[in-house]
Amino acid sequence: MSIGFLTLTPGSAEFGDAVEQVAALRIKVFREWPYLYDGTEEWERRYISKLAEAEGAVVIAARDGEKIVGVSTGMPLLSEHDELITPFRGSDFQPEQVFYGAETVMLPEYRGQGLYRGFLERRRQHAIVLGGFRWETFCGVVRPTDHPLRDPAIPPLDPVWSHLGYRKVEGLTTDFSWRDIDQTEETAKPMQFWIRDL
Repeated sequence: MSIGFLTLTPGSAEFGDAVEQVAALRIKVFREWPYLYDGTEEWERRYISKLAEAEGAVVIAARDGEKIVGVSTGMPLLSEHDELITPFRGSDFQPEQVFYGAETVMLPEYRGQGLYRGFLERRRQHAIVLGGFRWETFCGVVRPTDHPLRDPAIPPLDPVWSHLGYRKVEGLTTDFSWRDIDQTEETAKPMQFWIRDL
């Protein structure tokens, strides 16, 4: 198996195709624990429209032959949704100096081969080359330990994130709403921010 990485920005030849595949990968991967996301292509297209419009955005794509098997996306925090920007106002991290890593998702059969680190390091390098950023951040959903759909086969990623240089910032949180796979209505989910220096 030979995996190649592509770093794509708005205006590059393959950016549009990669963004289209972000939606499909998000729906598939985020259906798993801990997100349990019951996504639709229509909502996904609205969600990722900011990616194509944001100056400084990036899609890191992992490709096996012609097939994109994973993606990592990011953009300057100030180009993101208010739910992500607002928690940083008045914090120790000035929003204009923060680069936001939106998601890193890959098909299950490609996990455990070092692609995750490759995604994050390329995304970090993109933010450094852009200039003007002091920090990189992302947020992850917080689920109760006794959640009935918890999958014990999927370990928490906290130790991985810590090993890669991120730190959990207590009190720096937001909420996102989506419909879980076992629910009929959307509910708000707490999201915890993690940050590392650039």
